[in-house]
Amino acid sequence: MARVRQERAEITRQAILDGAATAFDLSGFEGTSLSDVVKHAGVTKGALYFHFPSKEALARTLMDEQFQVSEHLPAVENPGLQTVIDLTHRMAHGLRTDVRIRAGIRLVIEFGSFTHPDPTPYDAWIDTCCSCLTPAQQRGDIHPSLDVQDLATLLVGAFTGIQVTSYVRTRREDIHTRVADLWNFLLPAIVPPQRITRFLATGTPEAAPPSPTR
Repeated sequence: MARVRQERAEITRQAILDGAATAFDLSGFEGTSLSDVVKHAGVTKGALYFHFPSKEALARTLMDEQFQVSEHLPAVENPGLQTVIDLTHRMAHGLRTDVRIRAGIRLVIEFGSFTHPDPTPYDAWIDTCCSCLTPAQQRGDIHPSLDVQDLATLLVGAFTGIQVTSYVRTRREDIHTRVADLWNFLLPAIVPPQRITRFLATGTPEAAPPSPTR
């Protein structure tokens, strides 16, 4: 019986997160009320408060979910530059297909901008990129004169701008093309000429996994 209750509670929790993601994706943090979340989730306010004490708690949970895009990295045998290229395309794919990722990224931009700047998610992505770029540089795939921390910071900032611009202009229909443009322009500047053919600016086939079921 306890297991059944736990399973039902988890189903409700996931429904709340889906409802919150839909509401935040449509209206942002300030434009979303808990009543909106309840409406989209199909649950009661009591159920919502059982799992999440506040709207900010919901937002923080969704902001953290964006890092599921990189959860496969520990299994990558030799992470490197192509890993980072693929990661940008995975995130682009997630932004097009997963409302939770869209909502999480929108919330990151809102929380990390002007009113209450929070660099934590950006710093986490920079660290993730560095963890792949450092061994790439050690293998000779990145010019030894480059600072990988600076390169990672540039990449995170560039991707943030690209996805926002793509959303405004095409509702992200062109996001994979724009991400490929980033790499096509950047690779000749950071990779030794004799190694550049090793890398696919459009990402490997694994970079865009099947659309999520939720």
